[in-house]
Amino acid sequence: MAGARAAIRYAKAVLASVSNDKEAQAVNEDMKLIANTIAGNREFSSVIQSPVINATAKKAILDEVFKNTNKLTISLIDVLIENNRIALLHQVASKYSELYDQSKGIAHGTVTTAVALTPELEKQLLAKAKAMTGKDVDLKNKIDESIIGGFILRIGDVQYNASIINQLNNLKREFTLN
Repeated sequence: MAGARAAIRYAKAVLASVSNDKEAQAVNEDMKLIANTIAGNREFSSVIQSPVINATAKKAILDEVFKNTNKLTISLIDVLIENNRIALLHQVASKYSELYDQSKGIAHGTVTTAVALTPELEKQLLAKAKAMTGKDVDLKNKIDESIIGGFILRIGDVQYNASIINQLNNLKREFTLN
């Protein structure tokens, strides 16, 4: 991904410049808002990425859309515009949220199930995830009926596959080898 290193540097700089946990949390909420807004609106993303639209117009648009954000967030947008790096805004926002969560000991994971999770099952999976990582985990539930039953828990590059389809495939492999 082009500019990923620069995005990490900007995100680290913003995280280093926050003065307290409350401000870091506020900036994190802003960064999530920015990332979701850009990812969810193709036209808005195109405006930010466009080399045809001048920096002044981009700044005016961004100031209007994100007018209720923290002063550090506004400062980041200003610096990115000044350095002609505003196209990195989405990446910087995403990297900031990742770095913030790392600093708070929060991991993100995905659990794939055949049906929606019940609150009791979600509690058990969160306990399993915490045991796997030693961190608090924010889980997203993805439904895939093809796994038949069970679950697939993925946190970063660690995966725990307890799906029925996986067990059936293991049995199939075992029988074809014998």
